[in-house]
Amino acid sequence: MIAGTPVLDLDDVASLEAADSGGTLRSAASGGAQVRATAAAIGEDALSRLTDLRPRSLVLVSGSGRAARAAGLLVAAVGDRAGLPIVPVTEIPQWVGPLDVVLVAGDDAGDPRLIGAVDRALRRGAEVVVAAPDEGPMRAAAAGRAAVLPPRVPVLDHNRLLRYLAVELAVLRAIDPVRAATLVPDLNALADLLDAEALRDGPQNEVFHNPAKTLAARMRERDVVLAGDSPAATEVAGHAAEVLLLAAGRIATATDLADAVAAHGRLSEAANAAAPDYDPLFHDEQLDGPAPVERVRVFVVSADADQLAAHRRLAVFSGGGLVDADLLNLEAELTGGEAAVGPAAEDLLAESVSPRPPVRGGELEQLAVLILRLEMAAAYLRLLGGRPVAADRPAQYDGGTY
Repeated sequence: MIAGTPVLDLDDVASLEAADSGGTLRSAASGGAQVRATAAAIGEDALSRLTDLRPRSLVLVSGSGRAARAAGLLVAAVGDRAGLPIVPVTEIPQWVGPLDVVLVAGDDAGDPRLIGAVDRALRRGAEVVVAAPDEGPMRAAAAGRAAVLPPRVPVLDHNRLLRYLAVELAVLRAIDPVRAATLVPDLNALADLLDAEALRDGPQNEVFHNPAKTLAARMRERDVVLAGDSPAATEVAGHAAEVLLLAAGRIATATDLADAVAAHGRLSEAANAAAPDYDPLFHDEQLDGPAPVERVRVFVVSADADQLAAHRRLAVFSGGGLVDADLLNLEAELTGGEAAVGPAAEDLLAESVSPRPPVRGGELEQLAVLILRLEMAAAYLRLLGGRPVAADRPAQYDGGTY
């Protein structure tokens, strides 16, 4: 039989834009706009009450949405190097008082936990920053007593991680300006990097020059495992798995790289068990259709500048077979190193390193760019699935084309 073809072609710009009636691509590409809007709010003295404040700790109270993931990413990336403890929580600890700064973040302005956290922190004399919609009960709770950073760029719920991360970076720079200046990126510079990545990932660029389309093509018809090679990269992998589920309905597993390597043998056994008589030598997918096996691809999220070390960790996947791995690392693209290991390494190398992105920042900058790329890939997978978006679009998002 002849293998089926996908509903959409990733290089058919007109069809992609027509299918994106709910603005999925635009939402995923808005990371830079969200970061820049936060930087603009800081420029308008939204955090002026934190000037010259040297608090005992920064407490991150997370509600619904991407806020908790952003808090985990910040702690994993800079928590052990910051000049003060950064404490991610879901409720205000008993010890919080006038010596602390509390950042309350979430998508729901009516969340009783967030409203209670704002009220208790203010009553205990802490400085409070609210990163939530400035409406309803939350507006009444803050009531001019807290610094409020409401969202300015409407995006879909699963694309808000970079906004929360930007708010956390801004608060950290405000209360620990000397040490944070060397740890976290400038928001405007970060927004420029994200905008450059969004342009590379736009629908007008064909697969060979579009990292997000390349990722989407590599994820199609594969079981996906997302692995991080550091605590911060593992947080990004977890976010990517959640976005694939929410945006594209794709089930993916997120773990750290050590667990993915340890599970390699079991993954291979499970894939072979699905079709014990399958022989790839005599199977032509163009004529025979998709292979009757459960192929697995491991996507390793990494910001490690040591490419030799990164590839050594992936050596277990380099023998080919039903389980292979791709290395998602911007430093590899900058240096022209291999972007993948496994049977399709040469193809992915050609697709992912031209043109090269102007990114050579620290871990947070590189991971932020990878977050946007993975969110764009999830948006393309959703469009490839052929499901309409407008029907389930949140009321606060106005859609729009890329």
